[in-house]
Amino acid sequence: MAQATEQPNKETLAVRRADGESRTLAASLPRLMLEARRIANNVTHGLHGRRRAGAGENFWQYRRFVSGEPAQNVDWRRSARDDHLYVRELEWEAAHTVWLWPDRSASMAYASKGVRDSKLERALIVTFALAELLVAGGERVGVPGLMNPTSSSNVIDKMAQAILHDTTTRDSLPPSFVPSSRAEIVVLSDFWSPVGDIHKMLAGLSASGAHGSLVQVVDPSEESFPFAGRVEFVEPEGGGAITAGRAETWATDYVALVAAHRDAIRIETGKLDWLFSTHTTSRSAAELLLFLHAGMTTAKGAPGTKAGLGA
Repeated sequence: MAQATEQPNKETLAVRRADGESRTLAASLPRLMLEARRIANNVTHGLHGRRRAGAGENFWQYRRFVSGEPAQNVDWRRSARDDHLYVRELEWEAAHTVWLWPDRSASMAYASKGVRDSKLERALIVTFALAELLVAGGERVGVPGLMNPTSSSNVIDKMAQAILHDTTTRDSLPPSFVPSSRAEIVVLSDFWSPVGDIHKMLAGLSASGAHGSLVQVVDPSEESFPFAGRVEFVEPEGGGAITAGRAETWATDYVALVAAHRDAIRIETGKLDWLFSTHTTSRSAAELLLFLHAGMTTAKGAPGTKAGLGA
């Protein structure tokens, strides 16, 4: 008599998938780290460091307390002088913190045929390389919800270890947190999230006055839609699947929808004087690294839609 085989439950499947993904990432991280260091070293030549005089534990300014941040941040002595709550910022907190967020959700694992790096790999390479450059220039670098700001010379290793040991859900957008008013934020994602979610994220991150950049990292096939014939498209984050009988007939509408989505993001970032650009994984990672570094050294006040890298 044949025995019935019990189907694994959803939790078991999730554990197996997470284990496989973590092993794959662990195997690829050494290459990504080496690539990041190589790119950072090449880009360093000709760049001026961003180290500022007077960094340390010096008082910088008082700023208004922002709803949602820890109550222990409040400076009660200063707050007692009037009807508002204030937070005491130190100089390194105010001027030397850069938060980097590489999207590690399921959709980022995609890479079309002939492309060396997946979107995830490219986002990690650029994140690691940018962290290396920033720390060399005197900055503190952190990853929201994953790694506190550090100026350690082995920042890439710290980041890699934090990522490998992260057991939280791989969300497409960074978690809610309150950066200091002079912090800088870089979010690398494919940004296929609804514009409403992106608006909510931007509103939260900019509430304290922080400035930042959004970089949409995409695969070449997501730009040109080179599909033809009968093709099944699977949404990797639980959105189901859809089959096109003649995929080539979808190309025009697809390109128009992508353009409209990007225009909507540009409008949102433009309102806040944030930067928005796109980067295709077929292009040079060093090109994106130079763009981001240059954007940070440009005085605040530049147009929020400045200097798009394009496809």
